[in-house]
Amino acid sequence: MINISTDRNKLQIDVIHRFLTTTYWAKGRTIEAVKASIAHSFCFGVYIEEKQIGFARVATDYVVFAYIMDVFILPEYRGKGYSKQLMKTINEEPKLQSCKVWMLKTSDAHYLYKQFGYTELKNSEKVMERLLK
Repeated sequence: MINISTDRNKLQIDVIHRFLTTTYWAKGRTIEAVKASIAHSFCFGVYIEEKQIGFARVATDYVVFAYIMDVFILPEYRGKGYSKQLMKTINEEPKLQSCKVWMLKTSDAHYLYKQFGYTELKNSEKVMERLLK
């Protein structure tokens, strides 16, 4: 049985950092950067007993906008529905219910997110980004 918690004190920073540095989206992120990103986000840890097996964070103003990032379940725990439970918990979080604009980026998990109502941008001409090296 898994437990999903928003208690930052339970987060195992070493587990989060170690995994993120293996991903296409966070390769090279320092442990200091991971700590800062956690400090400035609403975080969700996924646990089996006391062992952290997953994570996600939401950058949000808690009123209008929520941006989901750094979602993962450790490889050895995948295929058991834990990512679906994590996304369900995030989407149903009472503190985020007034947010009307939810976003995320993914290169490989479209199937997961589509199950929760996420779609490709309908009006991509209205969305702009600034990417820095």
